[in-house]
Formats: sequence, C-alpha cells, structure tokens
Amino acid sequence: MKREPVGGRQASRTPLRRADEPRALDHLARAHEAYDNHAWRDAYEAYRAADAAGSLAGENLDRLALAACLVGNNQEFIGYKERAHRANIAANCAERAARDAFWLSLLFLVTREVAQANAWVARGERLICEAGPDCVERGYLQLPVMEQMLRSGDLAAVHAMAADAVALGERCNEDDLIAVARHVQGRAAIKLGQVSQGIKLLDETMLAVVAGELSPIITGFMYCSVIDACRGVYELRRAREWTAALSRWCDRQAGMVAFTDICFVHRAEILCLQGSWQDALVETRRVCERAEDCDRVPPGGAFYQQGEIHRLRGEATLAEDCYRAASRWGFDPQPGLALLRLAQGRTDAASAAIRRLLGATSEQLDRARLLPAHFEIMLAIGDLDEAQRTCEELETLRAAFESEVLQAQAAQARGALCARIGDAVAALKSLRESFEFWQAFGAPYEAARVRLALAEVCEVLGDREASALELDAARLAFEQLGARSEIEQLDRRRAVKPAGNALTSREREVLRLIAHGKTNKAIARELKLSERTIDRHVSNILGKLNVPSRAAATAYACSHQLI
Repeated sequence: MKREPVGGRQASRTPLRRADEPRALDHLARAHEAYDNHAWRDAYEAYRAADAAGSLAGENLDRLALAACLVGNNQEFIGYKERAHRANIAANCAERAARDAFWLSLLFLVTREVAQANAWVARGERLICEAGPDCVERGYLQLPVMEQMLRSGDLAAVHAMAADAVALGERCNEDDLIAVARHVQGRAAIKLGQVSQGIKLLDETMLAVVAGELSPIITGFMYCSVIDACRGVYELRRAREWTAALSRWCDRQAGMVAFTDICFVHRAEILCLQGSWQDALVETRRVCERAEDCDRVPPGGAFYQQGEIHRLRGEATLAEDCYRAASRWGFDPQPGLALLRLAQGRTDAASAAIRRLLGATSEQLDRARLLPAHFEIMLAIGDLDEAQRTCEELETLRAAFESEVLQAQAAQARGALCARIGDAVAALKSLRESFEFWQAFGAPYEAARVRLALAEVCEVLGDREASALELDAARLAFEQLGARSEIEQLDRRRAVKPAGNALTSREREVLRLIAHGKTNKAIARELKLSERTIDRHVSNILGKLNVPSRAAATAYACSHQLI
C-alpha cells in the first residue's frame, strides 16, 4: 500500500490527547478545513489554537509543523518536528521518528546549517539500522546526503544513489521520494555533461509536481530546484514555463510565505528578459519588503535583479545601491557591477573585476554566466585577443550544452568581433542569427542591442537605408523599455557633426587601416609604432568621431569620405 507523505494531502486526523475539550475540537475542525483548502495561515493559527487547548499529537502535530513551515516560521517547524520526534521515540515508532529526522535534516540543509543536518541524518539512520532493505525512510535519509555530494562534486556516486532511491520509492509507492530522487539524478546527469538526459529526468519529475501528486513542501522544493537547474544550463524556455507554473501554484496557496520569495525573484528575472522592467521591479521590491516585515533575511538575488534593471535604465546611483545591498546579503553583484563600471567609463575597474571573477571560476556553466560580460568589456577596451578567446569559449560551451541561449550569445559575440576587425559579411551573418533568436524568444532589449550592431555593419556594407531602419527599430525598442542611456547614446550618434578635420594625419592613417580590417597589432607593425601608441590613436579616433566601435568608425569614415 502507498504510505502517504508526512504532511501530505491525505494525512489521517489523529484525535487530540484531550479530545473531550470542545474548544480544542472546534479549533481542530477549522484547522482541518483550512488545511484542505490550502489556506496555510488560517490552518497554522487554528492548529496552534488547538494545540494550546489540547496538546496535538501524531498527524495533527505534523500538520501544524507543515503549516508553520509554509507560513515562514522555520523555528517553530523545528520545534514541532523535534517534539514529534521525541513522542515517536517514546512510542517506539522508529520509522516515524526517522521520518521526522529527515524533515529536520532537510530544513537545516536548506538553511546551510550542515552540521545539524548531518546530525539528524545520523540519528535517523541509527533508528532504522535494523530495518529491512525496503524501509522507505532509508531512502529519504539519503536525500540530504546526496545533496551535499552534489555540492562536493561526487557526481557519479550521486547518480547511482539517486537511481537506487528512485527504485526504492517505486517499490514502496512513495511519490515524494521518487520525485526528489529523480530530480537529484537529473541534476547529477547535467553536471556529468549528460544534459539532455538530465533535462528529461527533470521534466519527468515536474509531471508529478504539476499534477499535484506531492506533499506541499516537496512541491515547493521541486519547483525551485528544477527552475534553478534549468536556468543553470540556459534552458530559459523551460525555466519560463516552470516559473509560470510555480506562480500559479503559489497563488493557490493562501497565506504561504515559503517558496514565494524565490518564486518572485525567478519571475522577476523572466519579466526582465521579456522587457517588463517595471513589473520586475515590483516583484523584487515585494520580496524585500515582506522579508523586512517578517524580520527575515531578504534574498540577495532580489537586490541584484533590481540593480540590473536600474543599470539597464541608466539609473547608475540606484543600480550601485542595489548591487551593494545584494553583496551585503551574500549575493555576488557581478557581472552586473562590472558592466555598470563600463557604462560609467571606468574601464579599469570593469576589466579588473571581470578578469578576477572569471579567473577564479572553473565550473563551465558558472563561466558561461560571466563570459558575455567579459567579452563586452574586453571588446570595449580593445583587447581583441582576449575577446577572441572568450568568443571561442562561448562557442565551445554552446556545442557542449546544446543551448539556444548560449548559441545566440556566441553568435552575438562572433558578430561583434567580426565587425570590429572589419569582416562585415561574416559579422552580418552571425548578428542576424543572434537577432532572430532573441526576437523569437521575446527578449526585446537583447534584440535591440543586436540591431545596433547590425546597423553599423549595414552602413559599412554601403546599405544606409537598412542601417537607418535598424537604428529606428532599436530606438523604438529602447523607448518602450525605458533604456534611457541607450537612447542618449543613439541621439549623440545621430547628432554628431563631421569631425574629419579634427583628426591628425596619423589618426587618418590609422583610420584607413582600421577600415581595411587590420587589428591594432597589425597596424602597429605596419606603421612601426608600439601597440600601446596605436591603442591610444584608436581611442582618440573613436572619441573625436563620437562612435562606439571600430566598425562604427569605419562606417562614419566611409559616409563622410574621410578615407
């Protein structure tokens, strides 16, 4: 027979110890009704009242613990579970006591109190040391162990252990165990480089989640963990789909606090990507305000996401404040802060930060998160060799993880690099590929940035009408988004007057060689000057012509007959 998860939807209703007290029974009846309706705040308060009147035990105490967790009272959850654990030991119910130990270890692991998590696992295992091989609690107690092994990198062993736990759950008809173990198996497969297999396992896990087959706490954990795993491998379509499902589930859980913070942060990330920047700000601010009201630590990711939106809107002071808040609450403000420094013209700070961070990062998918910003900064400071290596690494990761997002980012980088070195035809092909993905995906800011690059390339190729159309489309997108800094750059670019007379003869010579696609190193060799001197000439040329890149300088020179 199926053994229902502790705190699950079909938990039995154990009588009170002093069930003759009418007030306690009234509270308990209201608690059961609220619980069945997923009204967690009402259930929590009614179960607490019943407990005060009649001292709950058994499944009713488990329900009180679950409700406390869902409304965000983790310390009360711990207290109730410890109480249930002691009562089960006193009643010689070793398996139920071991199940309590699992829940306690899981919560301590989530809050990164590893010593206490390990202690509860050890106690649970001791309680069932004489149980048979099909003791389902044995499988549950392996889950926190597997989570820690995932973090330490013991991936092959985790994959095998998770497969065994899935099999145990299937023999015992235990839905929660099957789902959590399968999702661990999927995450291990992804980290082992078996991305498509891992994603399939995660998708299978989510079938049970969206069908409502799991207990509430496990449902919330699975939503958050699977969405995070999808984001980690740039499966943004899946992340968007599961985030929408998580939002619908959270909306049906009246009074629930647990899991909603991460739900709002994930939803804000999706909204930001889709161009709904103001809505994304509302979501993240709600998370931070609610954490303050509940006297809880706010998620640093919410502040980071606010910083990203302010940076994209050209609100540098607000962005910096948010990045600092993210750092204060334990969330790395990079690469957003480095990109902010680049936008402020502080290229030394930007390049130092991104180089330090990338140099300290070895995990491929963690590097993938940093590489687009690293490429942009290297290109901006004229380090084309480093930009080339970054572009190649992006292309390698795209092939390894078969990610559409990484493919679009790699194509965008390749196009920008080709434009910079003067290969306009190759640049056009790569940029068009990137634009088509971002446009179809519904990422208007990314699409508009690619259109700016396309405009420069079209002008270099002599198609000024196509260039104007791309610029107009990009400007409209930036206006709709509220990307003020991008609009100001476009306006400065269009207002610039012919500046050819401001160039020295040497700068004109350098500009001519730029237009022929030569790198700074090649120009230095041809003119018998140092590469540093050429870097300075190029910087002066871009400043005098008020253009952002070598490709734009070439286009400007062609249109104004400077070469």
